[in-house]
Amino acid sequence: MRNLWIVGLVFLALWSCKEEKSTEAVPDIVVTGSYEPDLKIIPISHATFVMEWDGTVFYIDPTGGASAFKNMPDEDVILVTDIHGDHMSKETLGMVRGEQTILIVPEAVNEKIKDEQSGAEVLHNDQSTGFDGFKVTAVPMYNLTEDRLKFHKKGRGNGYIIEKNGYRVYISGDTEDIPEMRALEDIDIAFVCMNLPYTMTVEQAASAVLEFTPNKVYPYHYRGTNGLSDVVAFKNLITSSNDAIEVVQLDWYSN
Repeated sequence: MRNLWIVGLVFLALWSCKEEKSTEAVPDIVVTGSYEPDLKIIPISHATFVMEWDGTVFYIDPTGGASAFKNMPDEDVILVTDIHGDHMSKETLGMVRGEQTILIVPEAVNEKIKDEQSGAEVLHNDQSTGFDGFKVTAVPMYNLTEDRLKFHKKGRGNGYIIEKNGYRVYISGDTEDIPEMRALEDIDIAFVCMNLPYTMTVEQAASAVLEFTPNKVYPYHYRGTNGLSDVVAFKNLITSSNDAIEVVQLDWYSN
């Protein structure tokens, strides 16, 4: 009888562990050899772009109304980084979000859109979620320089890392060259902002990129109050120090 009682306790413990593990929402990332994604990047404007990854379509900070996405594939996932109008547009979300679309936002964004957009998944910095083989992690984005602190407070907005099969894409959102950015590891593609007075200088952005060494970097979000940042200088700063980092320049301001 005593042996049966012990066996019962062991079974109960194993069952409990199994149940606890089954509630884990974020999938393990399984690296399958030399995985190369089918990846397409389509700039819309400034902070807004479309990324199609193995047939899954991400809308990043959709703004500009339905017309901005007229010829785009339908979205599966929408990521919003911050509450500012160049990142969050309630009107655009209402126009482009489908019934089954996954919407991932910071808490500050959810507070502003929840009356119109139900069912958003809120991520705080360093939290993750997963779906269809993807893992999305919210990472910090904020200002460091004293006269820029008023623009982006730490913890309000999210940058994001999107990962599948060990392939990692980083989206900076509005940030300066914060320690969390410099400490990033194993980034395949990075989208890095650079505009004054809201985020950081070209030199700050280049310095951070040279520290976390992504395989490829896209300068984006580079229009400030005095016009466009010098993305050519950004590229030269990168390639002159580390020509293994590919700098890809797309047209973010054709409209």
